Amino acid sequence: MIEVRDEEKRLYRKTAEKLKGSDRRQFMAEVVKGLGIGGQTFAEQELGWNRRVIREGRRELERGKPNEEGRKRSGRHRIERKLPNLLTDIKSIVDGQSQTDPSFKSTRLYTRITAAEVRRQLIEQKGYRDKELPGEETIRLRLNDLGYTMRKVAKTKPVKVIPETEAIFKQVHAINQEADTDPHSLRISIDAKVSVKVGEYDRGGKTRVPTQGLDHDFAPEITLTPYGIYVPEYNELFLFFVSSKLTADSIVDLIELWWEQVKSRFSKIHKLVINQDNGPENNSHRTQFMSRIVDFASKSKLDLQLAYYPPYHSKYNQVERTFGWLEKHWNGSLLDSVETVLQFAQTLSFKGKNPVVTLIEKVYNTGVKLTNAAMAEIEKQLKRLPNLQKWFVEISGKSN
Repeated sequence: MIEVRDEEKRLYRKTAEKLKGSDRRQFMAEVVKGLGIGGQTFAEQELGWNRRVIREGRRELERGKPNEEGRKRSGRHRIERKLPNLLTDIKSIVDGQSQTDPSFKSTRLYTRITAAEVRRQLIEQKGYRDKELPGEETIRLRLNDLGYTMRKVAKTKPVKVIPETEAIFKQVHAINQEADTDPHSLRISIDAKVSVKVGEYDRGGKTRVPTQGLDHDFAPEITLTPYGIYVPEYNELFLFFVSSKLTADSIVDLIELWWEQVKSRFSKIHKLVINQDNGPENNSHRTQFMSRIVDFASKSKLDLQLAYYPPYHSKYNQVERTFGWLEKHWNGSLLDSVETVLQFAQTLSFKGKNPVVTLIEKVYNTGVKLTNAAMAEIEKQLKRLPNLQKWFVEISGKSN
């Protein structure tokens, strides 16, 4: 005869009700085991437990692992179980064809190619067979799961498309793919965000902490320009906040500073691919920028590949996506001091990692440029791609 107090019965019932799945079954089996001979009959009559569930829990205890849930055993398995590299291959194809929201109001990505084209490129580039790949609808669903939006929206429509746009995109994509597969190459994505006014300014958005901005935009004490260097292969972000004007000299200084921070980790890297937009301070015909970048190649002994995105399409540059997350991170907050800006940036989490944040207080002079004769000497050290000379430039770090 098994004797259990009413308080213990209530405790057993309540505990079992709060547990789910394997935890519930194993708990019931442990209780019955502790009751001894006749425990199953007692549990069924006094506690209302099902004998079959108790036996299943006992088998789980004996094996040391839970049974696979019925819904997991039934139906078709996800295609990733059959093709474990499918999602990685899809990302490698779509990433270079995707843009961020240029207003930074969301972190969604908008892609330029269709699910049918992605499927075709999986066969052509990645070696998949047509029969083993899922249909277009499954590819579209996986793209949505990865955070890509397969539609065009008005706010992301380029202002202008030049005749070379498609050729530039094709070349950028080829250069990036080659760099990502070459163990001796490293690719970085660089760009600046709109300057941030430091002060109690209403920046829109919502925050959990009640805040009130100034009624009018008085002259700020200081403005900071966020400049990002993103390393796609390692999902690493380096954020520099520049208090001076962003010039050709400051951009190359930031690249040099970043390289000094990381070069001990990349001793096997001989080539650096730099994705960027064709802005006024860093385009391939900006004399001071090209002079400084040639000097950097010589000092670092790195071969450089400058790969520019087409005009009005810089939002496809991967570093732009990090700015969307930064805007979302400090959305609605008052950036009333330099320390506040830096602290917000340091606590940003992008793909599970925090950025390395640096404040740059050096003052830079604007309007610095080379003479035509001096630039002619620099041009001798540049190798421009025929027909796309403005967008693709190679610089050798060994012969300089």
